[in-house]
Formats: sequence, C-alpha cells, structure tokens
Amino acid sequence: MRKLIESSRYMALIGVVALLFAAFMAFVWGGLKTFKILQKIVVSYGQDPQIISGLVQLLDAFLIAAALYLFAVSLYELFIDKLNLPDWMLAHNLYELKTKLSSVIILVMGVNFLENVMAWRDAQATLQFGLAIAIVSAALIGLSYATQKGKD
Repeated sequence: MRKLIESSRYMALIGVVALLFAAFMAFVWGGLKTFKILQKIVVSYGQDPQIISGLVQLLDAFLIAAALYLFAVSLYELFIDKLNLPDWMLAHNLYELKTKLSSVIILVMGVNFLENVMAWRDAQATLQFGLAIAIVSAALIGLSYATQKGKD
C-alpha cells in the first residue's frame, strides 16, 4: 500500500503536462496578439484609439501565460522532483501556490478593470465593477493573511 501511495504522486504529471501545454498555447496566443497590435500601430501610424486597450490585453495574455508556466513548474517541484530554477519562480508548498494564484487573480481582475475604464461606457456600471473587484481582492488578501496567521 505504501508503494502505491508513493507512486501515486506521479498523477500530478497530468496537471503539469496540461499546464505546460496551456502555458505554451497562451504564449502563442500572446504572440498572435502582439502581431495584431503591432500591425494596428503600423497601419494607423499609432493613431488608433484601441491601441492602448490592445496593449493592456497583451499584458493580460502574457501574465496568464506566465502564471500557467509558474503553476506547472511549482506542481512538478511539489509532487515529483526538485528543479534547478530560481527560488522566486517556485511555490514550495500548497499555501504558497494558493497565494500565487490569488495574486494572479487580483492582477487579472485589475487589468480587466483597466480595460473597462478605458472603454468607459457607463459610470455606474464601472463603479459597481470596480467595487466588485475590490471586494473579491480584499477577500483573497484577507484569506491569504488569515491562512498565514494560522500557520504561524
């Protein structure tokens, strides 16, 4: 039974491979977005008002791609074996992984809010959207803080 349980850790490879593939595809997606936005800049001589929004969306795409990669390598290190990567890239326990996920979620929500502000159609809807993001962000930060306090 012990051997079976010890060997079952390799099931995490399914998640690692899936996350690596998703990260690769997200980087490709970001590359395609880069090409499109550069094309828009050249064609419009930098005058298209959607350029700024496109650049923000580009940041979002690469942020998600990088997060997927970081989660893949962290899962590998947590369950399979040590990796020769900088320490800041890895989560050394599930708490750190959860904290990194919360941080990425907050950043993505912030980028989405910025896109919403740049579109600026309805002031009340933008305010409500911003408040919703603030509440979710505060909850994630509070949960992270409370979990850290419980560890100490």
